[in-house]
Amino acid sequence: MILKQIEEINKIRDSAQLVSKTLGLMAREIKPGVDSLYLDKIAEEFILDNNAKPGFKGYNNFPNTLCVSVNNQVVHGIPCSKPLNNGDIISVDCGVIKDGYYGDHAYTFKVGDVSEKIEKLLNVTKDSLYIGIEKMQVNNRVGDIGSAIQNYVNQYGYGIVRELVGHGLGKNLHEEPEIPNYGKSGTGKILKDGLVLAIEPMINMGTEKIRLEDDGWTFVTQDGLVSAHFEHNIAIINGEPEILSTFDFIYDELGIDSNEEIKFKKFFNS
Repeated sequence: MILKQIEEINKIRDSAQLVSKTLGLMAREIKPGVDSLYLDKIAEEFILDNNAKPGFKGYNNFPNTLCVSVNNQVVHGIPCSKPLNNGDIISVDCGVIKDGYYGDHAYTFKVGDVSEKIEKLLNVTKDSLYIGIEKMQVNNRVGDIGSAIQNYVNQYGYGIVRELVGHGLGKNLHEEPEIPNYGKSGTGKILKDGLVLAIEPMINMGTEKIRLEDDGWTFVTQDGLVSAHFEHNIAIINGEPEILSTFDFIYDELGIDSNEEIKFKKFFNS
């Protein structure tokens, strides 16, 4: 567990905010008929124009700037030329590295109009992210985060991905500790001031079971049902969680009132 000074946290915040702005740009562009290679191209150009580098491209030989995962793809999908269709959902996970520090967060977008069942999955997954963040307080433990997410999601009968987890964040894209989206409260490492995490629930409509596609990157649900993924970067500052990233750029593009999350507002860096 690598604890950060406030100057380091502010650099991570800068990187996370650039990811947030990139995701806002994605919100403007995602619609039926658009393909994810196009999204990847404009995201990379935007990041480079803002004096940063894509955080994922070349990481363990990943070929692109964005991870784009459509419908039953859980995470780490590779951009392609297949057009998006009305009713799809697409998780866009983006990373940047700026001034030596990473930002890394994600949002699952609707493509056109989606079913009520899918809308509910998206809302529950996003809410579970904030419920996990609420537990990111000094002297709590890693297990408290995962337990809170699990207890909330279990009410809806969805599958919680086990093999893929959140993580620490800083000069490295993945640092200790790992942050599962399930667990037992009161267990795991103690949370301390200066800890920066990427918390990222990956929640499936059906089974929790996933498999890796032949491309070596893309994880999909075993039953073919859709999966949702939301991710924020958060630091513990003065004992409390502070969200370094934001969905506000997305909401601005989509015309969504961010007050829909008012119950979590104290954790927004407004």
